[in-house]
Amino acid sequence: MQTSDFDYDLPAELIAQFPLPERSASRLLVLGRDGACADRHFRDLPGLLEPGDLLVFNETRVIPARLFASKPTGGRVELLVERVTGERTALAHGRASKPLRAGQELAIEGGGRLLVIGHRDGLVQVESPDEAVLALLQRAGHTPLPPYIERADEAADRERYQSVFARVPGAVAAPTASLHFDETVLAALEARGVESVRLLLHVGAGTFQPVRGEDLSAHRMHQEWCEVGPEVVAAIEATRKRGRRVVAVGTTVVRALESAGADGTLKPHSGETGLFITPGYTFRTVDVLVTNFHLPRSTLLMLVSAAAGREAVLAAYRHAVKAGYRFFSYGDAMLIEVNPAVAGE
Repeated sequence: MQTSDFDYDLPAELIAQFPLPERSASRLLVLGRDGACADRHFRDLPGLLEPGDLLVFNETRVIPARLFASKPTGGRVELLVERVTGERTALAHGRASKPLRAGQELAIEGGGRLLVIGHRDGLVQVESPDEAVLALLQRAGHTPLPPYIERADEAADRERYQSVFARVPGAVAAPTASLHFDETVLAALEARGVESVRLLLHVGAGTFQPVRGEDLSAHRMHQEWCEVGPEVVAAIEATRKRGRRVVAVGTTVVRALESAGADGTLKPHSGETGLFITPGYTFRTVDVLVTNFHLPRSTLLMLVSAAAGREAVLAAYRHAVKAGYRFFSYGDAMLIEVNPAVAGE
């Protein structure tokens, strides 16, 4: 398969620029194993799951990772922190009229400073000499809205571009399938007898990186840090024993779980993952996926296509466009049943 096999037409007006007033007011497109589509609402999710099913959430918390700064010469700089590497150090994407050089001091809008100390893997290494990086970001940083949201971040985004169960700071993009869950839906799931467990994957800005070439095998997948604890493994084993399904909330959960079970046996895992899931992949852990709609030609659309089949997914996307679904981070959701029959596609 080639990158162009994962393209589709999307009217710009369907790209959601703001979240709905209520998280769970989103629509939910259900894609069955037979390829059939059903139009539902996210509040219907508890009734679509069975008692004893297991929801797996990603409890990463988005940090206000975008900083605006200036050089001593007055030149404008924009930084997007990719990863906090120590209490006072970080790696960041840098945007400036001229490349940033080691030794430069950057004055941060909102107060504070960062020192450029080098470069690594195409990113800028920075040091915060006066305070912890996370403290600087919380004080002066902006919510790192995705590039297709064509507006400046607002105060409300600090809460809405964050799941209600976000706990561990470290992500620079939200695990957006989680954004639809509110306390009402979570309570209904619990009353239904649906169980839940949480893992961690810090989403990086690379999640928006396009696949530039036509040859998928030549694409270098971005690395993200994840942790799958023993409680997650135990919960999944118990779910299997009672004959119920593992429901991944988001592609980040899929990457974490499938990385932890890469050798055929699910076990606790902590470290980087560069797993690139494309059609032909055999899922070992996940039975159902709750996810948002994804960018054309993206690695996430390829992952979803591996779960349900490329033709079925693209047909569902055409249905969603025709029906006026809202797309991407602040948009609507899908529920996809993993179809083992497409593993050989």
